[in-house]
Formats: sequence, C-alpha cells, structure tokens
Amino acid sequence: TEDCSFCAQSSRYKTRTPVFSLRSRDEICRHAERAKEIGAERFSLVSSGRGPSPKELDQILEAVSFVKRRVDIGLCASLGIMEEKALRLLKDAGLTRYHHNLETSRGFFKKVCTTHSFEDRVKTIENARKAGLECCSGCIIGMGETREDREDIARTLKGLGVDSVPINILVPIEGTPLWGHGRRIDLPGVIETIAIFRTILKTPAIRLCGGREQALGDFQGLAFMAGADAMIIGGYLTTPGRDPELDLRLKEECVELWQRMDSSRYETI
Repeated sequence: TEDCSFCAQSSRYKTRTPVFSLRSRDEICRHAERAKEIGAERFSLVSSGRGPSPKELDQILEAVSFVKRRVDIGLCASLGIMEEKALRLLKDAGLTRYHHNLETSRGFFKKVCTTHSFEDRVKTIENARKAGLECCSGCIIGMGETREDREDIARTLKGLGVDSVPINILVPIEGTPLWGHGRRIDLPGVIETIAIFRTILKTPAIRLCGGREQALGDFQGLAFMAGADAMIIGGYLTTPGRDPELDLRLKEECVELWQRMDSSRYETI
C-alpha cells in the first residue's frame, strides 16, 4: 500500500516482483538452518507492507518461536511500522533485534515516500527500544540525496542509539519511480559515505547491504577499509545477492590484509 519510490513491492507500481503470502514456519526454519550453515550470525524474517495484520502477526510469532527452539542463530525481523505491544510479543517469542530503516534524511524523506512519515519510522525504532529489543536501522543511498542528507541520516541514527546500521546502495527496479533516474551515487561516493557514517556513529556495526555488488564491483574490500565491519549475505528482498562463498572469501581476504597492514605498522613504529 505504501508509495516508497524505490520499492518494487509497492502495489502502486507495475514491476515483475512475484507475489506470495507468508512462508510456512517449516520453510522459514529451513532457510534459518541454511543461513547457519553458510556462516551467518543472524537470520531475519522480512515482510512487505506497512505492517502485519493481527493474523499475520500470530503466524510470525509462531515462526519465531519455532525457529528459536530449533536453530542456534540470532533472530531479527523487519515487518514495517509497529507498536510497542506487538514488538514485546515478538521479543517474548525469541526475537532479539528489530530492523526498520529510516531510508533517508528527514528533509529528503517526502521526496521518497508520502504514505507514511519520517516520524512514523522514528517512532517504530523508539517502540522497539522500549520493548527491550536491539535495533537495526540504516538507509538507502543514491536516491538523489545530497552529501548533507547522508550526514544528517548518520546523526539521526546516532541520536536514536541504534545497535546496527545497514547501508544499502540503490538498485533501480524497472517500474518504480527511481528507475532510470540519473542521480546515482558513484564508487567514491559510496566509500566516502561509509567513512562519514563511521566517523559520526563511532561504535555501532556498519553493515554493507543491498546494491554493494553493483556499486562496488571488485572493490568491495575498500568499504571495510573505510569503516564497514559487517555485511548481509544472501538475497536482499527483491534483488539477488551473490554466492555466500564469495563473501566468506572476501571476509578472509580483508581480515588477512588488515592483519598484515597492522603488523607492518607496528614493526615500523
């Protein structure tokens, strides 16, 4: 129902995104087991839309509880705008972290979405905090926002005290308003943004997410040198990721390079 201009799942746009109902708890559990096998530390249940209906929430609560009992992995969810009471139910079922992106700055938000407000998103993050959940919130860059907008997002996230900050780079989807727009961010801009976020945010984990393959190509390692310290593996909603084995290899190469650089610096000193 929402009109987020980047979203292939909006009913307002004609895209090729498949439509299906909530997955069964057994299917969700199989995906969680697979995530554990490939080295993921956390597994997230994600739905589209403004937020789950009461019936959908009951199904999600059952799935969270089911997976929690069977798979040794941290559980997250990204379910849209939610009240504190519903978030407390999720925590009681076994959820430890709630994900809800701000998407962009307060000033630029109305150019991206008009069916809900920036304040609605901030309120959901605050509700998750009150419910006792860790909170993951970040943005999508490359939608036409300015450098100042990106700085503003980072400062807002710092003020909210979030635990994890995913940075997505726009992948324009055919049929959405942002398809074909000419204001995409280049590789140096992505690296600069990560460095800005690290400088402003200090301690929260900065996660490299959707669009990293397209925007950074063979230079993804630069993101970790600039300040990112984690990445989402697998798929990103309606866009596929790359083979997790490639990401695990990238992680090992980055760690090795960082250790060599640190050792060299120490020996020089």
